[in-house]
Amino acid sequence: MTLQALAATGGFEAPGVKDFWQPLVGDGNWALTRSSFVFAILAVLLGVVLVAATRKLSVVPSKGQFITESFYGFVRNGVARDIIGSKEFLRFVPLLFTMFVLILANNLVGVIPPVMFPTNSRIAFPLALTIVVYLTYHIVAVQRKGGIGYLKSLMPPGVPGYIAPLVYVLELLTYFVTRPFTLALRLFANMFAGHMLILVLVLGGEYLLLHTSGFLPVTGVVAFVFSIVMLFFELLIQVLQAYVFTLLTATYIAGAIADEH
Repeated sequence: MTLQALAATGGFEAPGVKDFWQPLVGDGNWALTRSSFVFAILAVLLGVVLVAATRKLSVVPSKGQFITESFYGFVRNGVARDIIGSKEFLRFVPLLFTMFVLILANNLVGVIPPVMFPTNSRIAFPLALTIVVYLTYHIVAVQRKGGIGYLKSLMPPGVPGYIAPLVYVLELLTYFVTRPFTLALRLFANMFAGHMLILVLVLGGEYLLLHTSGFLPVTGVVAFVFSIVMLFFELLIQVLQAYVFTLLTATYIAGAIADEH
């Protein structure tokens, strides 16, 4: 008997979207949820840790300074400078570094006890981060090229006149709709799907191991083993998604300040 069949009989309640809505205070749209609380705590902790690690910089760095500088150097040199270019990348490093460490921390708590809940599995957080990126690359482009110039620059050079209107509409959709939509959805979907899969394996394994008989408890043990494997795989995905979000942010900014399309 499968978990789906067990759920149909009322013996097993499969996890769902409702398990990601965890209000701590109040209810409805203005409830203080667990994810909001975790996000706020992590933002404060990151601020405190980064300030403490960089307050007294020295030629021979402490462990905290070394770790902070490693992350900063990775974002500064491996993302900002390589993607945006050596002339203008510095002013965008604070934004990119903040995005990277904030997303990384909020992803990693999905596999770190006692939280075990990635805040970015709630769409509001990726959406809020995406809005910041969206406004940044549009504002930068308008500042560089002017409003009309920016709109003109969306047309790729050398496009035949008979398909130019169609191409321009597609470019408008890309810059104003597709980019922000996919940027937010990619982060949210990966965090949601990974956590949901681990929930199914752990809760399903627990039910099969403790509440069934015959051969089914053995499959419960297998489910637990797979949950551990998926936990490590999810850890890799969490790091990659923080990097991908930061990399795409730098790419969009680079496109906004480029002289040509």
